[in-house]
Amino acid sequence: MPTKPETPDADAQGAGVEAGPIIDVRGLAVHYGLRGGSLARLFGRDAGVVKAVDGIDLTLQPGEVVGLVGESGSGKSTLGRALLGLAPATEGSIRFRGQDLATLSRRRLRDLRRHIQMVFQDPSAALNPAMTVEVAVGDALRVHGMRSATERRAKVVDALERVGLSPVELFLEKYPRDLSGGQKQRVVMARAIITGPSVLVADEPISMLDMSVRAKILQLMLDLKQDLGLTYVYITHDLASAKYFCDRIAIMYLGRIVEIGPTEEIFANPRHPYTKALLRAIPDPDPGRQLPRDLPRGEVPDAAAPPLGCAFHPRCTEAVASCGWESRDLRTLVEAHWTRRTPEAFEAESASVGSLDHLDRPATSATLGKDGPEAIKGFLDQVRAEAPDDPIWTGVQTITDEGSGVRVHFHEGVDPALRRAGGVDVACVLYPEEPSGV
Repeated sequence: MPTKPETPDADAQGAGVEAGPIIDVRGLAVHYGLRGGSLARLFGRDAGVVKAVDGIDLTLQPGEVVGLVGESGSGKSTLGRALLGLAPATEGSIRFRGQDLATLSRRRLRDLRRHIQMVFQDPSAALNPAMTVEVAVGDALRVHGMRSATERRAKVVDALERVGLSPVELFLEKYPRDLSGGQKQRVVMARAIITGPSVLVADEPISMLDMSVRAKILQLMLDLKQDLGLTYVYITHDLASAKYFCDRIAIMYLGRIVEIGPTEEIFANPRHPYTKALLRAIPDPDPGRQLPRDLPRGEVPDAAAPPLGCAFHPRCTEAVASCGWESRDLRTLVEAHWTRRTPEAFEAESASVGSLDHLDRPATSATLGKDGPEAIKGFLDQVRAEAPDDPIWTGVQTITDEGSGVRVHFHEGVDPALRRAGGVDVACVLYPEEPSGV
């Protein structure tokens, strides 16, 4: 993959580049209500919400490429769609050149989309199979009021040439089924730039393409950036492509930005344990070299019931007492212990400990056991002896007798805000500096 070109400075970009951010996001939240059962709806009970995006602050400077990186379910695509008004904001503001998108009418928002366009992940799904390339690319011009077919055709020809589909005459009358994956994505790019946008939101634009064409599409996007003065929001789970393409990277986890900073700094000195885990997961091109992976344990938590404190703490190897340990973590620990026991030992211990279902209600203390405090303390001592270095033990404050069992008390957790740490902003209790804007 070629080396990423240097970003031109303000003088090199020339006059006409406006001062200040082109997009300024403050306190953005996008929540989706859950539909409960029939009885819950009948009695008006709240079934809860999924916090797909939860309190995002982000600025985007003209000509900048900002990458949103994270696992599936981290909120990257929802944030990208919110920038176009496709995912309505529950709270907060999104200002494009001073205008708050949340306050605009649907008609005014549609007009504004000429300046903010999106490139979707799957080019096959993004193109209408019944439209020729000429019609598909030029349709946006028709929607925005260009009635002259001659003018639209001229614009389409120019856009196709810019994305490298030439001679254009070979592509105008083709249908999506006649094109390769790379050609389809170039058509999608042509459709995105034909209205003259300032910002492109690219949602996993190369993930559906063959490895042989991914670098070419990224290079095309960089060429368009320089030729047209574009600003990009690049959504990806692939840190390798983000390193090549982005000026800054924002690491997202469960609807929040947990680390953001210059690409070089993120790769050279990652702070957040999640960022470190993502970097360790990048495949090594040398099959003969064995590298420690140390990937996060467990699965991404349920966004409808996120962990207390830091959302990453159940999977974090560096977690400390104040990260937000809770009853659900205790259940995970006990069940992991039982997976290593014989069926006979499991039957005996589960009968002594009792049901764990009540631990699913998040709380900073939890009761356990029904065979007496001493038996349950002995059980917990055995669990701890198996995994003495498990971070959950740092969060246990006290274990006290209660009825026929014990109550485990956890230290009060902290939900960390972004704060300055060297050249980045990071949301982690390991960096206890004052909160800082991004």
